Amino acid sequence: MSLQLLIDSTGNFTDPTGKSVILRGINVAADAKLPAKPFTPSQQKAGEDFYDTTVSFVGSPFPLEEADEHLARIKAWGFNTIRYIYTWEALEHEGPGVYDEDYIDYTIAVLKKIGEHGMFAFMDPHQDVWSRFTGGSGAPLWTLYAVGLDPRHCMTTQSALVQNLWDNPSKFPKMIWSTNYQKLACQVMFTLFFAGKHFAPKCIINGVNIQDYLQGCFLSAKKHLAERIAQDQHLVENVVIGFESVNEPNHGLIGYENIDAIPDSQKLRLGPTPTAFECMLTGMGETVEVDNYEFGPFGATKNGTVVIEPKGTLAWVKDFSKWDQVYGWTRGPEWLPGMCIWAQHGVWEPKTKKLLKPTYFNDGHSFHGIGSKIDEEVWVNKYFLGYWLDFLKTIREVNKDWLVLMQAPVMQVPPDLVNHPEFNDKRIVYSPHYYDGLTLMNKKWNRLYNVDVVGILRGKYPSIVLGLRVGESAIRNCLRDQLRFLRKEGLAKIGNFPCLISEIGIPYDMDDKYAYRTGDYSQQIRALDANQYALEGAKLHYTLWVYTASNNHKWGDNWNGEDLSLYSKDDAAKQLQKYGGATQTLSNGSGSQSSEETPPPTYTSYASYYLDSSYLGKTSIGKSIKGRVSSLKGAIRRKNKTAAVPLSSHGDAFKPPPEYVLGARAGEAFIRPCPQVISGKLESYGFDLQKSVFTLKIKGAACETDADCEGKLLPTTIYLPHYHFLQWATGVSTSSGKWEYDENSQILTWWHYEGPQQLQVKGNIRFITDYIDTANNLSSSQCRSQ
Repeated sequence: MSLQLLIDSTGNFTDPTGKSVILRGINVAADAKLPAKPFTPSQQKAGEDFYDTTVSFVGSPFPLEEADEHLARIKAWGFNTIRYIYTWEALEHEGPGVYDEDYIDYTIAVLKKIGEHGMFAFMDPHQDVWSRFTGGSGAPLWTLYAVGLDPRHCMTTQSALVQNLWDNPSKFPKMIWSTNYQKLACQVMFTLFFAGKHFAPKCIINGVNIQDYLQGCFLSAKKHLAERIAQDQHLVENVVIGFESVNEPNHGLIGYENIDAIPDSQKLRLGPTPTAFECMLTGMGETVEVDNYEFGPFGATKNGTVVIEPKGTLAWVKDFSKWDQVYGWTRGPEWLPGMCIWAQHGVWEPKTKKLLKPTYFNDGHSFHGIGSKIDEEVWVNKYFLGYWLDFLKTIREVNKDWLVLMQAPVMQVPPDLVNHPEFNDKRIVYSPHYYDGLTLMNKKWNRLYNVDVVGILRGKYPSIVLGLRVGESAIRNCLRDQLRFLRKEGLAKIGNFPCLISEIGIPYDMDDKYAYRTGDYSQQIRALDANQYALEGAKLHYTLWVYTASNNHKWGDNWNGEDLSLYSKDDAAKQLQKYGGATQTLSNGSGSQSSEETPPPTYTSYASYYLDSSYLGKTSIGKSIKGRVSSLKGAIRRKNKTAAVPLSSHGDAFKPPPEYVLGARAGEAFIRPCPQVISGKLESYGFDLQKSVFTLKIKGAACETDADCEGKLLPTTIYLPHYHFLQWATGVSTSSGKWEYDENSQILTWWHYEGPQQLQVKGNIRFITDYIDTANNLSSSQCRSQ
């Protein structure tokens, strides 16, 4: 088979000719977390049909007939890679081994569409806090019955907080869904999935431990999907490049030092925050008073206590027979219904409510080969890695050349593959996640201060105060340096493999949705540009979170109050309303413009496109623009000398936006230039939004003459969007060679000599900004060397 993506000895992607390849993509789509039929957004009050297993995910993330519209927009934004979201529930919702072939047919059809639009895809088996029925997405309903949990009692016992089951779903507290990782349901599910054989040996189902049963079903479902995809050779060779292991794996209770206390590592504390033991008590119907927290600009703060009163309701199924008969299960005789599984393993005594083994999940002496203590390192290198190696084997049984992406537990040190005696695979990608936590949780871009979260978690500072960064430039540098550290850590632990940040993004509903009322997306632009600056500075591949086809201003991404989509249909509607329904397409135009043509004025954008953005002008198609060793005064630089003025003075002068801009939010920050294929090695690149200057530095492959460049050297290609680089307001400067710009594809092709080379492109300024910096505290102006 042909391999479009290879990995060189330094851990970089290359094509078969040796050119470096940069993957820049987006997650598609958040809609895939939810069934399409019936469409069940998390803000919809649940009825009995919420637990119906005959749902369908066909049409999720979007109807097949709408795929071209969405994918064309994404491609025009300059993305070349899709992280394709699907869930275990979508594949196997009716029961173990019952696969939804219609959904798989639909998925394959969408993947073919992705290929038609010239993009790669890798497959993400997505989960958040285990399942829709425990407040998130991912696993099918029957997995809860398999471990003995009753999903209908989640809210009463607070074993999970589920927006669909909230008294008034519209009042569901923002970001509280993520605290479900510290609630009983997730603690049980993840502990059993990764370590059931050690911590719950009595939990035997169909002759195997619950750990082997759950992992076996999950891996079999993924293998079935992979086998179906592998039947299409075109998809294998040209579109689907690999499979990710599992989204954001969680340790459950593995490694808890004391289940009668909130661990210091639990930085996220929001709302009712019980200890693990208190979760066990409420799961058995006991009334418990627990600490309550709020999350503010300086993190979590305790603000009182609340009482959880299950009034005797159990989180556990009282009678196994109903569900065992439905799903064909036979349980071991020691596994009792209606009883906390941890009580059954001697952790506590329900009658007296006495905790017997507070260090049960941390004490390694009870388990052969573990050592004295089960900590984060053991969790990652034994339990998680054990699963991941089985996943790797599963994918390799289907295809030996697919990339296998390792997504280690969030913000934790990845497993040590470099020194693992059984690991010798050469087609691995390290795919961690990174979010600016303060911005995500507070839904506000704080230009004054932030913290070096990675440094704090790695124990870099004797005091958390030393991790504080003051001033916007310092914050931007700190984000960049954290990502550089993650990449460096991956090389040390995973080996010389590429690092791709498979999730990074910002909330758009900042400041109580101020932008939706005013059209002023300046804070979103600042926040996202800071993230992009960090990614570029760290030279990372990435897929932004997220594209949501159904995003709207009222409900965001239709899931737990999240609103991170780069696209919103409500923004598209406002843009269309502003321009009377007219748009430009990339296929419109009448040839390239000559230098004699008089361009319209170029203005400055202070917000997003539909409010007050620069006029993009006529799109010219048919002829390309060419140049040779040029300065900023060179070939296509016909800079308009008209001074930038507020757009409000030129309301009648606005022209319709291009179709690909419709619905884009803070496009100034993410519709940005990026190298795609480099004839040589990448040294550095970046886009200065404030100055609208793109700079690329490379070490060019061997080439001595223009003839060699044209006839032998495969050129470097750069996505250069019209959005920032108007034909009459753009200058190209190169250190050598020649270049050509194709306006239809928005690709600049550059032929250059070998050795150190530089290209700089200056466009029109769309967003004026200044960075707040600390006045005289030099120590906080950047992250310390990591």
